[in-house]
Amino acid sequence: MDGVLVNSEDYWVEFQREEILPAAVPDEDVDVAEVSGMNYAEIYDYLEEEYGTSISREEYLQKFREAAEELYTERVDLLEGTHDLLAELDDRGVPTAVVSSSPHDWIGMVLERFELEGEFDEVISAEEIDGDSKPEPDVFEYAAEEVGVPADECVVVEDSENGIEAADRAGTIVVAYRIDAHGDIDYSPADRTADTPAEVREAVLELVEET
Repeated sequence: MDGVLVNSEDYWVEFQREEILPAAVPDEDVDVAEVSGMNYAEIYDYLEEEYGTSISREEYLQKFREAAEELYTERVDLLEGTHDLLAELDDRGVPTAVVSSSPHDWIGMVLERFELEGEFDEVISAEEIDGDSKPEPDVFEYAAEEVGVPADECVVVEDSENGIEAADRAGTIVVAYRIDAHGDIDYSPADRTADTPAEVREAVLELVEET
């Protein structure tokens, strides 16, 4: 969702770099790319295990929840062409899914605000599965099962390094959407890269045709 359906990644990167990481691990220089794409609750667990944290888990989670509500209900925009792409995939009989590390209520804010409720066959949050967060492949393997399509026939659009790695490890076809917020990350596991929403749409439709 973040970075692919809505242009939220610039905000989240700034929020994590300027607020969350300095509060949680003030004595460490943690690159945002290290945790991008991970579920926000699991980021705390990761930071606690790797570095030790300076704030409580509840304080950390509350900061994220407050930021999410403002972001998704007021600030983000839907990526151009999303409705058209979903309509075209539906016309071709291609099942679609939102697969996000965000909680269901955050996903719901986006779907409601941009009139996307009912537009996807499946809406999957990493919180609902008994598995590990990205870069582990668990959430994409689960999503493939839910839509009833073999993983190697699924096209995944991802923007974060952890997400790209997770989709690749799940054996899916990966379109990497390159955005400035993530800086210089490793796009090599992706099958295709795209620099604009129009290029994402073109790549998805071409790959769907091939599979």
